[in-house]
Order: sequence, then C-alpha cells, then structure tokens
Amino acid sequence: MSNTDAATDKRVTGTSERREQIIQRLRQQGSVQVNDLSSFFGVSTVTIRNDLAFLEKQGVAVRAYGGALVCDSGTAAVEPTVEDKSSLNTSLKRSIARAAADLIKPGHRVILDSGTTTYEIARHLRNHKEVIAMTNGLNVANALLEAEGVELLMTGGHLRRQSLSFYGDQADQSLQNYHFDMLFLGVDAIDLERGVSTHNEDEARLNRRMCEVAERVIVVTDSTKFNRSSLHKIIDTQRIHMVITDAGIPEESLKGLRKGGIEVVLVGEEKL
Repeated sequence: MSNTDAATDKRVTGTSERREQIIQRLRQQGSVQVNDLSSFFGVSTVTIRNDLAFLEKQGVAVRAYGGALVCDSGTAAVEPTVEDKSSLNTSLKRSIARAAADLIKPGHRVILDSGTTTYEIARHLRNHKEVIAMTNGLNVANALLEAEGVELLMTGGHLRRQSLSFYGDQADQSLQNYHFDMLFLGVDAIDLERGVSTHNEDEARLNRRMCEVAERVIVVTDSTKFNRSSLHKIIDTQRIHMVITDAGIPEESLKGLRKGGIEVVLVGEEKL
C-alpha cells in the first residue's frame, strides 16, 4: 500500500467525506484516475465522475481523460451554488465557525456575511446573549431565528438566489449609519498578492462597505480557498485583521499572513 493509500485508508460514509479525500489525493499526487478511485472507495465510476465534475466547479480540479488534474493555483474559480458549497468541507467549516463564535461576547455588534461558513457561525450563536448581528444572508438569518439572545438586523435589498444573499443600493444604505465591532467575511478566494475576491460584483461592493463599517475584519474560510482568485476583488489582504482557517493552509500563505501582522487561527476537523 502506498503512503497516499495509507493516509486515506478509512471507509467513508458520505459524499462530502469522499470528496475531501479526493482533494487530499489531488494535492499529494497532482492527479487522480477514475478507476483507481472507484476501486478504493467502493463506488461506481459514474459516482466518481460526478465527484470530479463537482470539484471542477469548485475550482479544485480540471478533468482530463480517465481522471482529473489538480487545478493551477492561479486559475479563477467558477461559482458553485449554496447547495454545492454546503456539501464540501462541512466538518472544517463547523470547526472554523466554533472558533469564530467564541470571539463574540455579550455587547458585541457583528456582521455575518452571507455564505455557508457564516451560516455555521450563526448556528453556534444559539446560546449567546446581548449580541447584535446584521447579515445579508437569507440562510444566515434563518439560522439566527433560533438565537433568542441575538438581535437580528437584515440589510434588505435584492435577493440573489445563487448565493441566498441580498445586495443593491438598499443593502448598501442600510450599513451607512452603523458601526460594528467585527465582520465575519466568508470568501470565494484569497491570495496574498491579489487579495480577497468573490464571483459577483454586487456582492463584492457590499462586502467592501461591510469592511468600512467594521472595526475588525475576520476572514473565515477553509484552506482550499487559498492561492485562488475570483473576478471581483473585495479588499487587499493587508486590510484583514484575522483569518480563521484549517491546518491545510499552504505554508507560504500562512507565513505571508503572519509576516503581514495578520493573526491566523488554525482549527482541526470537528466530528460530525
């Protein structure tokens, strides 16, 4: 058995875990083969091809004959749906969310950007007290309905169904008269030189306004989003105060962030 097989020699119980292990193989080997993955995971080649198609949408892989190659770090990612995002790296997102929620204390005023990681943060706020939270995320707001100790504010605006997020002039204007302690910003891509970016221009504009009205900008993202860029830039990395991510972050990214004076919090996977 190879070192790679030894590292992943555990039978998976769901689609998300299998895809996470395929990502690990791509990073270690640079490429994967459909037949090899089908045999190892004990699933059909059709299932594996669906996995690789999903990872290609995520910007992680590029499909090739008989398998897939790891995506170049400079390749811009294609935007997945909220449903797609929620099925990938779930355990890591929950660990990141727990670390983020621990930063929020009574009396804090926070912004939770739309996204699947910030949705998990909202779920961790159920027992918090005396917190004011504003969000532009419909899914985030729904999660906060169960947090009775959190006063919920919505930006309003036009709903973008692809991301379940509100945007537009009304959303921008709703932020003008507020000042927040922290912004928890989920990202589509982050690169030391290119900064933090996202797929949609309207969301990037609203995110920039959020950064302007928050005392601290805290990026919450799993390590797969590093060394990637999307079309629309939000802010330079120098504008970030803290990054909460997992130990899979590329070493050069970790060193670069810390060298720039940005606090980096690393988490492990949370048991589902």
